[in-house]
Amino acid sequence: MHAPDEPHAIEQDPDLVVGVLPDVPAIDRLLDYRVPSDLVAKIVIGSVVRVPLQGRRVRGWVCEIGARPPQGVTLREITKFSGFGPDAELLDLAGWAAHRWAGRLLTFVRAATPDRAVLGLPAPPPPLAAQPPSAGVAKFDDGVDEALTVGREALLAAGAGGTRILRWPPGAERLGLARAALEDGPALLLTPSQHEADTLARALRAEGHWIARHPDGWAAGAAGATVIGSRAAAWAPVRGLRGVVVFDEHDARYQDERAPTWNARDVALERARRAGVASLLVSPVPSLEALHLAPIVEPSRAFERAGWPVVTVVDRRELDPREGLYSVAVVDALRGEGPVVVVHNRTGRAKLLACTRCGELCRCDECGAAVQAASAPDGGARVLRCAAAGHQRPEVCSGCGATRLAVLRPGVGRVREEVEALVGEPVAEVTAAGVSVAGVSLGGSDDAGAMPAPGRRPRVWVGTEAVLHRVRRAAVVVFLDLDQELFAPRYRAAEQTLAMLALAARMLGGRRRGGRLIVQTRSPDHDVVQAVLHGDPGRWSGPEAARRRQLELPPFAALALLDGPGAAALAAGLSAQPTVTVLGPTDGRYLVRAADSATLADGLATVSRPAERVRIAVDPRGA
Repeated sequence: MHAPDEPHAIEQDPDLVVGVLPDVPAIDRLLDYRVPSDLVAKIVIGSVVRVPLQGRRVRGWVCEIGARPPQGVTLREITKFSGFGPDAELLDLAGWAAHRWAGRLLTFVRAATPDRAVLGLPAPPPPLAAQPPSAGVAKFDDGVDEALTVGREALLAAGAGGTRILRWPPGAERLGLARAALEDGPALLLTPSQHEADTLARALRAEGHWIARHPDGWAAGAAGATVIGSRAAAWAPVRGLRGVVVFDEHDARYQDERAPTWNARDVALERARRAGVASLLVSPVPSLEALHLAPIVEPSRAFERAGWPVVTVVDRRELDPREGLYSVAVVDALRGEGPVVVVHNRTGRAKLLACTRCGELCRCDECGAAVQAASAPDGGARVLRCAAAGHQRPEVCSGCGATRLAVLRPGVGRVREEVEALVGEPVAEVTAAGVSVAGVSLGGSDDAGAMPAPGRRPRVWVGTEAVLHRVRRAAVVVFLDLDQELFAPRYRAAEQTLAMLALAARMLGGRRRGGRLIVQTRSPDHDVVQAVLHGDPGRWSGPEAARRRQLELPPFAALALLDGPGAAALAAGLSAQPTVTVLGPTDGRYLVRAADSATLADGLATVSRPAERVRIAVDPRGA
C-alpha cells in the first residue's frame, strides 16, 4: 500500500483550517474546523474525517483547505482521520450534479465515497500474460476483433473530450469495444447490471488487464486501475482516466428513482468532458437524449440486421376470438424446444380498450397513448380520457365508429396457469417480488436473485418485465400483448417498449443462433414494431423525435416533477420565473418545463425551498 503522491500533500501548518461538509442532510454547507498538528500531514482534499457537531462526532469530508473563519471565532478540531474519499475533481463534479438534478451536495459526495475505510492505495500489479477463459468466464461469440476495430474508430472520431454514439445490435460481441477503451490507459466502463459488470470484469482480467470491480475495487481505481461497475460506478475514482464507455446507455437502470434523480450516463459524459478524454455511448436502441447529444456511428445494414433475432409479428386483430391471448404461433412455440420466455406485464399499466367490431385499440388522437373510459365532467355521456395528456373524446372507436368496446386486463398469475395447462408441465412465474415454481417461492428480487438449480430449471418462464432480467438465454421470447407497453400513459412508453424488446433480443442472440422473438399486437405498423422487425432502430427514432419536438418533450425540452406537501409553494415561486413554465396541479403534482436542462437547473436553484417536504424529480421517466 502507498500514500497519495506528494503534490497532494499540504504544508505543515499548526493553524491549518479546513472546510468540512458534515454527513448531516439538514446541513448543506461547509463548516470550519482546525486541523490538529498530528493530522496535518494526512489531510488532503476529499479526506474522510470525524468532527464534533452538536454534542456528537459525525463523519465529514474535507472540501476546502486554508479556510478563513471570522475573526474572534474559536474553532473546534477534527478528531480523527478516517481515510481517503473523493478527490477534488469528483467533489467539483458532485457540485455540478447537485445543481443539475436539484439535489443536495451530500447525496453525491456519499456516492463517491468508499463503503469501507481506505487508508492506502495498492501498487499496480505486474503485467500478466493473457490467459484462456476459465470455466467461470463467459464464452463470447465471434466478432471480438471486429468490435475492437469499430470501437477504436468510434473513440478516435470522438476525439479529446468528445462523444460518439455507437448503435450496436443486441446479438453482436461487445468485449472488443471494452478492449478499445483500455488501449490508451485506465478507463471507466459502465453496464446497467451487476451481472453484466461481473462478466465483463472476469473476461478482461483473464486477458491480463488491471480491473477494479466497483464498489470493492474503489482503492484500485484510485491507484490507476480500469473501473467496471453499474450505476454507482459513475462516481468511482479512476486515476489517469483515458476513456469512458457506457454500455446500453438507454437502460432505465442508469437513472436513480429516488430524488435527486441523477443519471449515470450523464455523469460519465461530464467526467469525460472535464478530463478531456473520448467517451462512447453503446446501445442497440439509442435514446433520443443520446441522439440529441452526439453524432451516431452506425454499422452496415447487413451487420446490424444479423445482430437481431428472427421476429414474428402476430396481428391480434385477425385472431379468432376463441384463441384469446394464445395464437397458433404462440402455442407452437410453447410446445416446442426451450427455454421459452413469456412476457406479460400486469401492474402499473393502463386498462386497454379495444373495439369489438374491428379490433382497433382506443388511443388518444393527440399523443397516441391508451385512453380509459371515464364519466364526463358535466355528468353526461361517458367519454374516453387520456391519462397522459388529459384530452378526451366520445366513447366510440375512431377506426370504425362502433360503440361497443372491450376491456383488456389479464394478469400474469392467470397467464401462468393457462400456459401450464397448454404445455402440461410446471412453469416458472417471475415478478419483481421474485421467482416461484409450482407455487413454491424462491425469493429474491434483484438482478442476481434466486434461481432454480440447473438440473431442475423449468423449460417455460412466464413473468412481467422482471423475467427479462432473470433469464440469461432463451430459444423463444413471446410478448403476449405488446400494446400494454406501447400505449401506456407515459410519453416514453414507446422508447421503454423498444428497450424491453432489445433486452429480449440480446437473450436470444443474433439470427445465426436461431432464436425467435414473437410479438402479439393490434398495431403491427407501429414504428417500434417495424424497427424490431427490420432490425433498424432508425425507423422509430426519426418519427419519435419529430413527435417529441412538436409536443415540446425531452430531449427538446427539460422537465421536472414536483410532488409532496411543499409542491404547491415551490410551484408558486417557480411560476414567477420567466424561463420556466409550470403546469398543473394533476393529482397534487406539478410539471415544470424549460427549454433545456441548464435553464431548468438555474430556475430551480433561484427559488427558495419551502419548509414542507417536496420531491423534485428532474427528467422524470414515468411522466
